[in-house]
Amino acid sequence: MTIDAQSVNPTANQAASQTISQPAKKKLWMAAIKPPMYSVAIMPIALGASVAYADTGMVNLGVFSTFLMAAILILAWENLSNDVFDSETGIDRNKLHSLVNLTGNKRLIFWVATLFLALGIGGIVAIAVWQQDLTVLGLILLCCVLGYTYQGPPFRLGYQGLGEILCFFSFGPLAVAAAYYSQTQAWSTTGLATSIILGVSTTLILFCSHFHQVEDDIAAGKRSPIVRIGTLRGAQLLPWGCGSIFGLTGLFVALNVFPVWTLLVFGSLPPAFKLCNHVGENHDKPDRVSNCKFIAVTLHFWSGILLCLGFLI
Repeated sequence: MTIDAQSVNPTANQAASQTISQPAKKKLWMAAIKPPMYSVAIMPIALGASVAYADTGMVNLGVFSTFLMAAILILAWENLSNDVFDSETGIDRNKLHSLVNLTGNKRLIFWVATLFLALGIGGIVAIAVWQQDLTVLGLILLCCVLGYTYQGPPFRLGYQGLGEILCFFSFGPLAVAAAYYSQTQAWSTTGLATSIILGVSTTLILFCSHFHQVEDDIAAGKRSPIVRIGTLRGAQLLPWGCGSIFGLTGLFVALNVFPVWTLLVFGSLPPAFKLCNHVGENHDKPDRVSNCKFIAVTLHFWSGILLCLGFLI
């Protein structure tokens, strides 16, 4: 992998950015940093700790806070490095809120991303040293490997339509298992069950991010699920994905795997309905459907928070 001092596509995007007003630039920076997306890093740690509390009656706040900061830093690495890798394929040539396009300096974004990764892994190493146990470190390193193969060369598995599978395991079973183990040094079937639900809700965010960029994906040779099946079929699949969050929760409660209070997750039905209706009506209108991933983030956040609350109660 070669890292140049400038973005691969600096001309059009840099020229356009020079004519953008300051308020518009601030919006582009906020879109590039993606603050709402960091619930994706927070929720596995919170859910794993909540299940651990339900099982043991306590939570190590030092381990929890260290893990939380490490997860945020590692997700920042993934977001920034993905901008770098995407700039090399040209898929982001029309994406003004790419950090590489905003700064015009791919080398800078690469090294900032690397610093975030080092700091994040450092936090996980600290937990391993405190506990004299390398299990959590191994799980998180595996998550990082999967995260790299998503967009990183020579793998770029996201371009083969495998991103959703990688996302499910990284932010579902692996991350929740690591968070639970960091609290208990043990494994949990309940934790595994919760991780499946969280993995689904996280994967829906990535799935929804493809609806508005089909043309750019095709031009760059990216075979995302939406490119493969079309926006209409994607919109028709979405209610099944959303419905699985509630169906699985009800099933696990019926099987006495989850406490009955986890049925609070049904309080996140409004964003689920909103997401399905919005995508169903606008799946083939890129300008209108581009915000659907943020509705998916809302669903992910509230379903995760309510599951955590169910276990804490």
